[in-house]
Amino acid sequence: MPTLRDATPADALAIAGVQVRAWQAAYRGLIDDEFLDGLLPEDRANRYRLGDEDPMTARTVLAEAGGEVLGFARFGLCRDDDARTAGEIYALYVDPSRWRTGTGRLLLDDATDRFRADGFEVAVLWVLRGNEAAERFYESAGWRRDGAEREEQPYGVVSNVLRMRRSLVPARSQVEVR
Repeated sequence: MPTLRDATPADALAIAGVQVRAWQAAYRGLIDDEFLDGLLPEDRANRYRLGDEDPMTARTVLAEAGGEVLGFARFGLCRDDDARTAGEIYALYVDPSRWRTGTGRLLLDDATDRFRADGFEVAVLWVLRGNEAAERFYESAGWRRDGAEREEQPYGVVSNVLRMRRSLVPARSQVEVR
């Protein structure tokens, strides 16, 4: 089972490698293949701000085993005008060789646990339209589409995304009144 730890600046290239491999595997047919084929971890590594301990800024947690980075989650305050009091998972990627091993769920659970500890009652995330495997993964953990959609241009490529939301407040248990 992988272990989790906060990412440091020294992890940037490994994190970028996971993201590139995940994009190339998950987004094939959803984003232009030529764009995906041209992605290089070295071009992405300097885009990560890692090691900041201020809880109000984005945090990055990675999963590793045997010194190898298997996946990461990046999260913080929601950037959406209509959900400013929510937490947001900005990115959650797992190396394709580790899909369906529990690594993604471990990262997702850690992010939601940290949101709860920080006092958030709701969290959101955005999923690329058509990425049905990701939607099913998030749905299995209690996330649901909330109706928000938008067009983004990450790294200059146009993509349509939809928002998913999850309550972080435990459901009240039904207590029988006598």
